[in-house]
Amino acid sequence: MTWLKYVHHAHCTSTPKIGVGFRLKLNKCLRKIHEAPSRCYVGCYFFCEILTSADYSIIILNMKTKTKRQFKDELYAQFARIGKALANPHRLELLELLAQGERTVEDLASEANLPIANASQHLQVLRAAQLVDVRRDGLYAYYRLSDERVFRMWQALRDLGDLQLAEVKRLVQSFLQDRGPLQSINAPELIQRMEAGEVLILDVRPELEYQAGHIPEARSIPIDEMETRLGELPRDQEIIAYCRGPYCVFADEAVTLLQNHAYRARRLVEGLPDWQALNLPVESMMEKNE
Repeated sequence: MTWLKYVHHAHCTSTPKIGVGFRLKLNKCLRKIHEAPSRCYVGCYFFCEILTSADYSIIILNMKTKTKRQFKDELYAQFARIGKALANPHRLELLELLAQGERTVEDLASEANLPIANASQHLQVLRAAQLVDVRRDGLYAYYRLSDERVFRMWQALRDLGDLQLAEVKRLVQSFLQDRGPLQSINAPELIQRMEAGEVLILDVRPELEYQAGHIPEARSIPIDEMETRLGELPRDQEIIAYCRGPYCVFADEAVTLLQNHAYRARRLVEGLPDWQALNLPVESMMEKNE
């Protein structure tokens, strides 16, 4: 009975599109409909009989306008759920961590330097916005990005902030001021060097992230273990170190350490998720184990 509700609304609402004669017709229509409320088709019959085609056009036009507005309001309210979920720095960091692979709440809390309860609350907000999924295994809950496009969204937001916000540039220059002397290489250049067999690729993220996904043929030496494992690396090859993304400093620290010990080393500009977003190949130890 949606149309009946609309007729009642039009009857009770002042609008320049509905004149006195039209209201009189509505009154007559409503009285006859209420005489047989259980027989909707009778109401529809009287409605069509009493109203002219012009009157009916006014109702349809107004109904469409109202429906369009309601549709847009509800649609943008749903999109706003994602915006609200992203409007927190801790949740953005959690998304970047989850872009490296599936993690438990405890792991995420440790990496983001958050109390476990706080990390769990942030993850619930992200889950409510359908940005992350959860898998339960016994006492542990494992979170992951719900879709690869979630990372692309964060990547676009990150790049837009770098482009538009002067404060981002100031922070990068302030905290990563020693990056200038460190030579870098981008993904297309690295592909060429890999095909020529001229480089050794070094993943300096935590071992768990390496297992979840890494550049093919990359060797894993987490940054915390780098200094004690330098002897495992050849001196006759250039070493390309990579980590989580453009603002991750693991690769910077690794290249600095390697250069200080007379190794030829550069950092990859892109992190593993950025590499994957370019549709470049990625290997997973977990898939191999399966």
